[in-house]
Amino acid sequence: MLQCYINAPPMTAQTSKIRNRLDRVGMLLSGLCALHCVAGIVLVAVLGLGGGILLDPIIHRVGLALAVIVAAVAIGLGALRHRRAAPIVVALIGLGFMGGALVVPHGVQEAVMTIVGVCLVALGHILNLHRAH
Repeated sequence: MLQCYINAPPMTAQTSKIRNRLDRVGMLLSGLCALHCVAGIVLVAVLGLGGGILLDPIIHRVGLALAVIVAAVAIGLGALRHRRAAPIVVALIGLGFMGGALVVPHGVQEAVMTIVGVCLVALGHILNLHRAH
């Protein structure tokens, strides 16, 4: 198993609570992102609605920026505490998929890449929570 050997000061109870909340926020954002992808495809394909709003590229860029910030803080703080690299590696791979989805045309390929990415980021947060306890 990969380990991160960083000499860091111990986490305070307050820092640990913040990191736990951020991990939970990260998992919630991942779920909302996956729902957004599926809803966008269904609404556009079946009903022909929502294309202008749900598929607006700015939503994807902002979502990726939020995912990067939340993952960096929550998983980064967790890594300092539990000294394990697995949550970081899994989340980074997920963020890579999410970033890759920004450069492909809207459609099934983009949705699949994004959903795989958000699932991996959520898994990184889950691993981070489990490692911290």
